[in-house]
Amino acid sequence: MKKQATTRTINGIEVEMGSGNVFADVGLPDADKLKIKSGLVIEITRAIAQLNLTQKAAAERMGIPQPKVSSMLRGDFSNLSERKLMDCLNRLGYDIEIKVRIAAQPVGHLMLAVA
Repeated sequence: MKKQATTRTINGIEVEMGSGNVFADVGLPDADKLKIKSGLVIEITRAIAQLNLTQKAAAERMGIPQPKVSSMLRGDFSNLSERKLMDCLNRLGYDIEIKVRIAAQPVGHLMLAVA
């Protein structure tokens, strides 16, 4: 069931408010998974920058080839699973916690929270 769009007027222009998931807003399949994966990639990118790693050093530390690091940093993470991205974060010094609870709606959803 698609949620009805919320609109508001800003400076005389009617604007449709996003859902919080740009992938769902543009109608992509597996939007929840794409949101999770993109969040993981954002954290990997931040970690690489904070650790001052080159792509080669980051690749060695994460256990993936350097071209995959290059692709990931350019926004192409389609060839990496959620599990592999989590493994990369672990290897960069991050803990990952997965929390499961009963959903308020009949069908649950995936969510990424970054501390």
